[in-house]
Amino acid sequence: MNPTTYWIWYPGDFSIHQGMLQNFAREERGMGWPAYWYIDDCNRNVKFSRTYNLDKPTEFKVYAHGTGYVDINGNKHRLGESLKCDPGRNVITIFVGNTTGLPCVYIDGTVIKSDNGWQASNFVSTFSAGNDPLFTKKDQDPNVIEYQKIKVQPARIQEINNGVLFDFGRAVNGSLRLKLHQSDKVTICYGESQTEALDVGMCYYKQDDVDEESVIRRRAFRFVFIPNVKKNQVALIAIHEYVPKNNISEFKTDNQLINKIWDISTETLNLCSDVFFIDGIKRDRWIWAGDAYQANFINQYSFFNEDVDKRTLLALRGQNDIKQHMNTIVDYSMLWVIGVLNHYEMTGDTNFLKMVFPKMESMVQYFITQTNEKGFIYGRKNDWIFVDWSEIDKEGTVAAEQALLIEVYKTMITCGSVLDKPIGKYQVLHDQLLGNFIEYFWSSQKGAFIDSYESGKCHVTRHANIFAILFDLIDDDKKQSILNNVLLNDGILQITTPYFKFFEQDALCKMGHQDIVYKTIVNYWGGMLNNDAVTFWEEYDPTKSGKDMYAMYGDPYGKSLCHAWGASPIYLLGRYFVGLYPTRPGYREFNIEPNLSNFKKLHVVLPVKSGKVTVEKDGENLSVIATRDGGTLIVDNHEYALAANKELSVQLK
Repeated sequence: MNPTTYWIWYPGDFSIHQGMLQNFAREERGMGWPAYWYIDDCNRNVKFSRTYNLDKPTEFKVYAHGTGYVDINGNKHRLGESLKCDPGRNVITIFVGNTTGLPCVYIDGTVIKSDNGWQASNFVSTFSAGNDPLFTKKDQDPNVIEYQKIKVQPARIQEINNGVLFDFGRAVNGSLRLKLHQSDKVTICYGESQTEALDVGMCYYKQDDVDEESVIRRRAFRFVFIPNVKKNQVALIAIHEYVPKNNISEFKTDNQLINKIWDISTETLNLCSDVFFIDGIKRDRWIWAGDAYQANFINQYSFFNEDVDKRTLLALRGQNDIKQHMNTIVDYSMLWVIGVLNHYEMTGDTNFLKMVFPKMESMVQYFITQTNEKGFIYGRKNDWIFVDWSEIDKEGTVAAEQALLIEVYKTMITCGSVLDKPIGKYQVLHDQLLGNFIEYFWSSQKGAFIDSYESGKCHVTRHANIFAILFDLIDDDKKQSILNNVLLNDGILQITTPYFKFFEQDALCKMGHQDIVYKTIVNYWGGMLNNDAVTFWEEYDPTKSGKDMYAMYGDPYGKSLCHAWGASPIYLLGRYFVGLYPTRPGYREFNIEPNLSNFKKLHVVLPVKSGKVTVEKDGENLSVIATRDGGTLIVDNHEYALAANKELSVQLK
């Protein structure tokens, strides 16, 4: 099988350039809104090089986006011409510059071509050239994302409020085709909810003076309302745009609500992960590191799309120099570092880890420069200590931030060990910080971690305590204390964002409380379905109703109703109910440890690296088949080795 020919570039540059464009894509109430943090762009000039030892003559052509030339053994040649190399040693160097876009090349030949093996230099550093499976044809331009398009007909059309309301029955990320059976121009009002679309004065997206020739930009919506018209005067078709992804996962049980929650979670993640993991398709459309961290855990149990995660990690980090924290948020920068380890454990991609590790090191050094004598990280001017949209005591150093930094040091120890890098300094920093974290933030009186020891308030929220369990920062006695005093304590402020629900439910499962998590999935995510959700939301407060459900950030429709972190039931069900998880990077070894008492019948297909796992339950009968070796089924403390493509059946007690 011949190696694939790609467009190639300096590694990371495609993601950085397209990430910049993505972060400039936001529209708010008719205004463009570029992201408010520092954003890198790609390198402007790149040198590609490779040496071939040939047995016979061969020819090739070099295509480029940019200006430049090809050097063969010291002789310069034009781009786009047929070039010949004689037998023997041939040193080929290609120089390309592009002042406005991504400098990249496509080398078309039988032997000499742009497959894996080329080096790329920005004249400071040299790495293996980058590529992407989206761009494998010479007539493509990696500066332009090629979206697939499908027509979506309205599922329902009704006359209401002296106008016509179109319900497309699903979330659409795309544009509209308008047909008018009258001469007057119209107003288009968009909405993720019917309430929003009908609010002509305050809907988030609105376009006035529209006719059939008007340019209608790409937006996200489910409903469209056109006031002051009748059904026979107007027709609409939506054009949904997307980047195709494979999804082999299935989750079918005897519980139809759970099935629907899985399917809508899948739809939510799919919409929020075309080229990158973005937060939501309507409002921001930005790449946020905290959102992306969770999105890849969910991705691991659904699309298992390594490329979306790599692009997102690279886009977030940018070039090596650091001007500020990612998205200006200290905790998001730390989640980025930890997220690289999750990508490696999921994929086993040592080449990617090797390429990105220098950027991890410089990022961690940036953290270290803003720690105090106790090793605690603090917020500097213009830093955002986010954690969550909750009332957290953020005076002085904050416990949740320290928990993340401890996990960052553990990540560097693990990744450094894989790459045979020095890790001693990270171990010293880890040990110092862990000791001080427990000494200064643990309250014996509260039986939990407090937010801040400097304020004197001894305020307890769930966040740092959840991280302490998830990252195994404490012994079993303290974990049990947190479970009783925080996680199972209704007196502690409840979490209302799916963002931190993800971490909270993860911690509860880790403590063996899948029963509670199952009820939360049914009630919390099921509650959104009861409110006509076709995708899952950025935030859901069951105590709110009517128009109030959609308000956020001081905007009556500021809440995203299709938000990546809302899709976490996929991860929770796959990781803790089906019980699938890797024990060696890239699923070279993996366990399936099911907890399926909530289901009488179940058929699940989940991806693993280079394969899939199928789990069937019918009453007390459980059968498992994996398409690759390395799996172990764990049932009732018994371990059963899984051989590739051989079904294993056991009886449940």
